[in-house]
Amino acid sequence: MPAYAGGAETDRTDRREALPPPGKRRMFGSLRVRNYRLYASGQVISLVGLWMQRVAQDWLVLELSDGSPVALGIAAALQFAPTLFLSLWAGVLADRMDKRKLLLALETGLGLCALTLGLLDVTGIAELWHVYLLCLLLGAVSAVETPVRQSFVVEMVGRDQLTNAVALNSMTFNLARMVGPAVAGGLIIVVGTGWVFLINAVSFLAVLAGLVLMNPAELHRDEPVPREKGQLREGLRYVRGRTDLVILLCLVFFISTFGLNFYVTLAVLARNTFGGDADAYGLLSTMLAVGTLAGATLAARRSAKGKPRLRLLIVGALAFGVLEIAAGLMPSLWLVGVVLIPVGIAMMTFTTTANATVQLAVSPAMRGRVMGLYMLVFLGGNPVGGPVMGWLAEHFTARAPLVAGGVVSIVAALVGGFVLAKRGGLTLPTYRLGLRRRARV
Repeated sequence: MPAYAGGAETDRTDRREALPPPGKRRMFGSLRVRNYRLYASGQVISLVGLWMQRVAQDWLVLELSDGSPVALGIAAALQFAPTLFLSLWAGVLADRMDKRKLLLALETGLGLCALTLGLLDVTGIAELWHVYLLCLLLGAVSAVETPVRQSFVVEMVGRDQLTNAVALNSMTFNLARMVGPAVAGGLIIVVGTGWVFLINAVSFLAVLAGLVLMNPAELHRDEPVPREKGQLREGLRYVRGRTDLVILLCLVFFISTFGLNFYVTLAVLARNTFGGDADAYGLLSTMLAVGTLAGATLAARRSAKGKPRLRLLIVGALAFGVLEIAAGLMPSLWLVGVVLIPVGIAMMTFTTTANATVQLAVSPAMRGRVMGLYMLVFLGGNPVGGPVMGWLAEHFTARAPLVAGGVVSIVAALVGGFVLAKRGGLTLPTYRLGLRRRARV
């Protein structure tokens, strides 16, 4: 019998992962776990380097393509295309294998991609096709790494601190998002894009050190799923049987594909609409990061109150769509930056709530595969969304992608909220005294 279908061992696991009383939760509760502290410390350094590389890569593509938004969209599509083919299998690997050891290999691969691009750039031989190829390789490694990393969080902190850890991960990510672009904008002007890539390659040593120093005995591990045929199909059947999850994943797909395209829109807006340099792009990215950091902080505070709420998910999606349209209509660079702060807050309210809700709503034996599917819908639409937004920017204005993304996000939130409300909401499994109950989100 599959682990998610029942059995004594499953009951013991589920009781162990039951949510604690809200009074026992703290805003920074996950940092009391040593393994998570090591992980978060390494991520702070590595993610700053990652955001520096993203800005440098976008700017390098624009320089090599004479400012073409379509070229930027193609680079984004190549980086995210492997998600379509690899993220589901990555979820299967996450359920089968030691996630910590797997992450050591994958983070090394990401560092080598950054090192190669940096060496090509500083030596002056980088061409656009080199960047495209490395975007594809980076995307392939990231497509496997992301679901594994997402499902590894619960092993570090346990189910009781999962919502808090997801929020703190977002805080770390967006703290780096605030610092990285600003630093990259200055470095690009002073030393060029190549050295930014090399600095990012070195930053991966921090996250590798954190993984090596962890104590495996303190991880909250479930028994690995034995290797069997049809495990990917089994995971898809599991999600297909949960209409509530299907609806939530569809909502995530539309908003992430058409609304979260800032890697295309902000660079083009800064350069082509307002005539700015790399520092202008860095400014817009930093202002967005201020908002996302604030949103992640608020999410961490809310995690002390218990499980995520469906109402918050829908309100966050609606607010994001409205504010994104407003950002696209602002007449000056600084006003766009100011509006990007609440855009970031709404964005993080939606994404952190969706991530935690999905992870808490699934069986531990299925978490890796479900998170693989989650990352597929979250990132897999970018090969479509990136070129579409680039085409809109090139044939209309650089503002068009922001307005269009906001409209799609509003429609998706209204439709998804209506259907979920009609169904009675999303339900999470809870276990008390060995009796399975359903908790309303």
